[in-house]
Amino acid sequence: MSMWQEVAEGVYRRRYESLDLNVGVVIGGEGVLVIDTRASHRQAQQLLDELRTLTALPPRWVLNTHYHWDHCWGNALFPSAQIWGHERCRASLMEDGESARQGVLGWMPEEHHADINEVVITAPDHTFGIRHAIDLGGRIVEFRHLGLGHTDSDVVVHISDSGTVFAGDLIEEGAPPSFSDSYPLDWPETLDGLVDLATATIVPGHGDIVDRSFVETQRAELGAICGLARAGFIEGVPADDVDVRTGPYPEEVMRTALERAYRQLRD
Repeated sequence: MSMWQEVAEGVYRRRYESLDLNVGVVIGGEGVLVIDTRASHRQAQQLLDELRTLTALPPRWVLNTHYHWDHCWGNALFPSAQIWGHERCRASLMEDGESARQGVLGWMPEEHHADINEVVITAPDHTFGIRHAIDLGGRIVEFRHLGLGHTDSDVVVHISDSGTVFAGDLIEEGAPPSFSDSYPLDWPETLDGLVDLATATIVPGHGDIVDRSFVETQRAELGAICGLARAGFIEGVPADDVDVRTGPYPEEVMRTALERAYRQLRD
């Protein structure tokens, strides 16, 4: 059984056991687009080795779905590729990359510290703001920033000839969404844009492949969080005291989501 799953013609995903992370590959006539590069040099090298079992074409383009370490700290192992990302993804990696490294080292087991310390944090060298299309050689792929959500720099990849979308961590399967750097009040509307794009397969940043109805359900869950946050804020209830038992996710997740939503409401 192949480690690569073909989700559309010439479009593949590899679901890694480490962090249940998905990496995407789109094969064009002139090269390969790799969607996210994993969390370290060692993990990226494994990705490159596995890519050679799929195609002899070189990885000429990389797309970072956002700036979180588990998705882009393998960038340095793609020196010949154009590395694309949102302009704020580049800024975050350049300005906050080292502090992010210290944060990861703070909770990661010590046996993995050497892998994290050897990472040369490499920001995208090609950026855009709202949308950008690239030609892989007879195949057009579009990068879209649909709005604030999981971070301020989430990018989805739309392969229009197949209707496939790689959604990054705007969508999470198998676990609740992560809210630590999120914009909960904007996230539902951003997912509306994803629903409009999603005519076939949707590959989330983590977990199994999903469909449009899954996105609509997660959008409704995020909308419920917004409702709780706005009601509590208007009533003057501190975020920590909002009753989250009616919320869609476990209490710890809800608390982070509400703290982020309250921050937006205060701003």
